[in-house]
Amino acid sequence: MEYFSEDFRKHHMLTGIDARVKFIVAIAVLIMVISYKGFVFPLAVVLLNICLCMKMKVPFRALMLRLSEPLAIILVLILLKFLFSGREPLFSLSLFGLSVTGHKDGLIEGLMIAGRVLGAVSVIAVLGFSTPFTELMSGLSWMRIPKGFIEILMFAYRYIFVLFEDAMVIYNAQKNRLGYCSVRRGLNSFGTLAGSLILKAFDHSQNTTVAMVQRGYDGNMPLLRHKPFRLSEVVVSALFIIAMGCIWTLG
Repeated sequence: MEYFSEDFRKHHMLTGIDARVKFIVAIAVLIMVISYKGFVFPLAVVLLNICLCMKMKVPFRALMLRLSEPLAIILVLILLKFLFSGREPLFSLSLFGLSVTGHKDGLIEGLMIAGRVLGAVSVIAVLGFSTPFTELMSGLSWMRIPKGFIEILMFAYRYIFVLFEDAMVIYNAQKNRLGYCSVRRGLNSFGTLAGSLILKAFDHSQNTTVAMVQRGYDGNMPLLRHKPFRLSEVVVSALFIIAMGCIWTLG
């Protein structure tokens, strides 16, 4: 659970920056990364974001957990492009009666797409690591995201940790009773755990609804109120976007 906490998000160079400014910069860089045709700019963005994560002292394991799923998707994407797309054969093999051909242009195209994906994911990762969840929700509210969607996100974030703790209690109890000593018993125990979590999620949702109604909740959250922009942050962010735009143009 320590890798999901916000302890390492305190006291770094991006701490005091307004979440709305971070959103604007992240969206601008995302547009540049996605629209770029080549390798240079996405790789530069990835290196920059890795340096920012190191500066923020993000745990290496937390960063790898955040990037593990996109990396798996990238590897599959490169493999598919390499073997099933392109017109310039690089090699050809026959395996079990099947002809397997690797294409040079397909590999290059796959690597370019992979660079854009990794660059975009690294931008989102830095945004998440540098900004507390409540400030992210405040920024989404300023961007006119529907309040109902933000409300659902906040409750989901709150009860992820509650359900995770419930799951660990059930799992440890099952494990102490040899519930995972074989594949069959492990599957049965996992099914029981999943069913118990679903029931607990319904119970938590009902209890939360009743508690909030009794306290007069009307849908307005004080944390979604915004402060005025600071001129220094706006100027620095604009200069950063211009600098990234120049790199994007030169590339």
